[in-house]
Amino acid sequence: MRYANPETGIRIIEKGLIDYKEAWDFQESLFNSLTEIKMRNRDKDTPDPVPNYLIICEHPPVYTLGKSGSGDHLLIDEQGIEKIGASFYKINRGGDITHHGPGQLVVYPIFDLENFFTDIHQYLRYLEEAVIQTLGKLGIQADRYPGYTGVWIEPQTSSARKICAMGVRCGRWVTMHGLALNVNNRLDFFNHIIPCGIQEHSVTSIEKGLGDGSPSLKQVSEILIREIARQFEAEIASCQDSLSE
Repeated sequence: MRYANPETGIRIIEKGLIDYKEAWDFQESLFNSLTEIKMRNRDKDTPDPVPNYLIICEHPPVYTLGKSGSGDHLLIDEQGIEKIGASFYKINRGGDITHHGPGQLVVYPIFDLENFFTDIHQYLRYLEEAVIQTLGKLGIQADRYPGYTGVWIEPQTSSARKICAMGVRCGRWVTMHGLALNVNNRLDFFNHIIPCGIQEHSVTSIEKGLGDGSPSLKQVSEILIREIARQFEAEIASCQDSLSE
């Protein structure tokens, strides 16, 4: 595999189970560090390389509402959210409301798209394709649903189910937020929202599709990392769990 900038690959940061706000703040710190490098590079004859990070994690139960979403798609009040042991955040990504919880694989690419290409739609299609290929390797046939972002099982049928949600932000061609792939998480948390604002279709998971013997979160993560690297023709540069390493 190759990558656009010969001095940068994709640096994997595995955070495990991490509070949503803590992960959001960490994303912001990486996002700001990349944009600062790019700002300094404007005055340099030989620009510094801009790294690309891929944060891999899962979250305690939480609902997040994107800037283009509707608060009406959250079907319980603050007391109800507290009762089921969840939290709620309005955030600065695109997309509507979704849920994150243990057993769901959450991936946040903090990429400088100028290392690859400057097309946010292509970026989303690459992420979708990486998920589709990952699921295919697990024996699950998945595809896109025209008009919607994310990955679906049996799209364009009355049985269409969403298995992976996406919502991103991009500034100065640096990305943040990302995708959430349902592996073995509890799906009943989705009953309290209209997921992604789509009322007529349900959600599913890898575990629900495969039953006994379905892969662990770690196994799915390893496949997905390779598929993302393949889509972006990138190499995995390092594995770390903090900026200091």
